[in-house]
Amino acid sequence: MLAQQRQQAILEKVRGSGGVRVADLVRELGVSDMTIRRDLEVLAERGLVKKVHGGATAAGPGSTEEPGFAAKSARQQPEKEAIARHAARLVQPGTAIALSAGTTTWTLAHFLTEVPDLTVITNSIRIADVFHRSPGGDRTVVLTGGVRTPSDALVGPVAVTAIRGLHVDTLFLGVHGMSTRAGFTTPNLLEAETNRALVASAHRLVVLADHTKWDTVGISTIAELSEAHVLVTDSGLPTEAREELAAAVGELIITEPQQESEALSR
Repeated sequence: MLAQQRQQAILEKVRGSGGVRVADLVRELGVSDMTIRRDLEVLAERGLVKKVHGGATAAGPGSTEEPGFAAKSARQQPEKEAIARHAARLVQPGTAIALSAGTTTWTLAHFLTEVPDLTVITNSIRIADVFHRSPGGDRTVVLTGGVRTPSDALVGPVAVTAIRGLHVDTLFLGVHGMSTRAGFTTPNLLEAETNRALVASAHRLVVLADHTKWDTVGISTIAELSEAHVLVTDSGLPTEAREELAAAVGELIITEPQQESEALSR
């Protein structure tokens, strides 16, 4: 295979899955580690991929670019479902929880409809609608007001004022990106302020973030990595990132999307 053909194959894999690992490419393409790293360097110089520890991800948008809900919900669906399924196990009946806006937290909401006697605080119209449409009346859902963002979050002063007077047992926070330097981030300044209010309201912070969020940085920091009591992610996370995150957060939980899918089929 010529270098150009190999690089095109790598690019297609990145675009299809959101990221690739050097070790996987070495095995699949039958070339050396150094050859793959040179290919990634070429693609990165052309702005087609972003090099990260142990591999590469799709070239990310600017720090203020925010995809819509529909676009985000189509990405990394098996990973998000595995993360959400595990996060649901952290919720006990009779507790008060908060769910920030986002497609992973929206996925979590579907699993929580079976948990009785919940009080749910959210700034997501989509998440509130999940509970509204599910049977059963033994839950209380509080939807904050606010200005609607492209990702269907309600943000701004109205949302912040509503949240500041509340206290919840656990906040499940979805994020745009996470990195050692910037912490957990969002591309929306008003959403960052609203999410910081949610963090302040919670006794425990559980962050839900698939592996593609690693080394993605939005314009505003919601919380430092060390503020997360639990981070639930998936096995696509590179080894180096696992080590850095395990040292920073209270507990790092790695889910296996394939295993979760197999469990569903049994």
